[in-house]
Amino acid sequence: MAQSIEGLFHRYGKNYRWLVTATVMLGTLSVVLASTIINVAVPVIMVRFHLQQDQVHWLATGFLAAMTVGMLLNAWAVARFGSRQAFLIAMAVFIAASVVGGLSQNFGLLVAARAVQGVMAGLIQPLAMIAIFQVFPLHKRGQAMGMYGMGVILGPAIAPALGGVLVDTLSWRATFYVVLPACALAMAMAWRFLPDREHDDNRATTLDWRGLLLLSAGLVATLWAMAAGQRRGWSEPLLLAALIGGPLLLLLFGLWQRRARQPLFDLRTFATPGFFGGFALSIVMGAGVFASTYLLPLYFQQVNGVSASTAGLMLMPAGLAMALIFPFTGHLTDRVPSVWLIGIGLLLFILSMLLMRLAGQQTGIVWLVIWAALSRLGMGFIMPPVTTGSIALLPPGLIPQGSGIVNFGRQIGGALGVNLSAVFVQFFSDRYWQAYPEAGHPHAFEVGFDDAFLMLLILFLLAFWPLASMGRGQRKLSAVET
Repeated sequence: MAQSIEGLFHRYGKNYRWLVTATVMLGTLSVVLASTIINVAVPVIMVRFHLQQDQVHWLATGFLAAMTVGMLLNAWAVARFGSRQAFLIAMAVFIAASVVGGLSQNFGLLVAARAVQGVMAGLIQPLAMIAIFQVFPLHKRGQAMGMYGMGVILGPAIAPALGGVLVDTLSWRATFYVVLPACALAMAMAWRFLPDREHDDNRATTLDWRGLLLLSAGLVATLWAMAAGQRRGWSEPLLLAALIGGPLLLLLFGLWQRRARQPLFDLRTFATPGFFGGFALSIVMGAGVFASTYLLPLYFQQVNGVSASTAGLMLMPAGLAMALIFPFTGHLTDRVPSVWLIGIGLLLFILSMLLMRLAGQQTGIVWLVIWAALSRLGMGFIMPPVTTGSIALLPPGLIPQGSGIVNFGRQIGGALGVNLSAVFVQFFSDRYWQAYPEAGHPHAFEVGFDDAFLMLLILFLLAFWPLASMGRGQRKLSAVET
């Protein structure tokens, strides 16, 4: 049965907006929960499959890199299937990949399952944003994104604690199965509340397979070369080929997008003043949120020696703090210049990384919990205004592509952030261990984590440059509108 937005509003009244928000929030919460819940299980998986940091990180990096591909498929999927059908297909495949991941007996299949999960998660998140933008007027979108974000961020808030309990009491495999009931409920709600295509439009149903292959191959080669260089040696022919060929393929992808009739990555968005700054901020934001989410539970377990469930519980206040600040930030986004909110968030995150950099094995757990919460408060000030502010700069016709590109930036930033963080931890830990074997593994790990935290601190300091660019774009838009 066809479902138009007008017909659904007529059927459910003004509350229909919040039914849509609840639907997409539940779907996104499910995939976000799956993306982060496995982090607390990484030490156990390292032992089970005999892995090092620069190998096991593919569970996170593979998921995030695959999400970037899925997000660029969003515009095609919406045009080809409509919001409702695209959402349902993505959720069904995500469920199947979760089952395969939970049953995996080798690490390669486990990473492949995570990659499929990532592609589907990449499709789902932009669909959620588009649905909200379809049913809310402009002046209420910030509030809606804040409420949506609060629900979504509950995933990372409860994921570490839930994952830790599952790992300690059942198995790391349970982290793949726990999301399945929420996924099934999201599918049922989507069938009832999400709209179909408003009309048939075959002009945008051609998928840019060439661009998709260039992007996928370029990302995999680049991330693999960055992670494997230390282990395989930077002069190895295969690694050199990936190190040079990966960025070259990404460059060819960018050039191809200028010529493609239906590009995955619509470069016209960057002609809008300030949008590139928002895109760059989304990369930094992704690196911060995903790299810190990956690093903190490992730090607590490998440096402070706590269990998986304790590490998860230590992160719960941070997740709850981020969830609680989201509605407040979303409310302010409609009333306060977003660059102010983003600037506050950058400073809070920088302070958190500095404090974590100065922490040690003897630092009290309470202080570690507070400093982790400080980083999440910072992200709570950054995420809603970066997302809403970037898309608001665009003309209406480019909003679907812009939504996918902003989310693409966040995920590619996350993949790079996790990748580099894992490499930093392994490289500097190994170097310290070789120089001072009497220091012990926990202290050697601490040195590696300290350098990873320092890398994130420097990255967020550099983020003030794209923030200034985004602010200039917003001032130009305000001048035109007045």
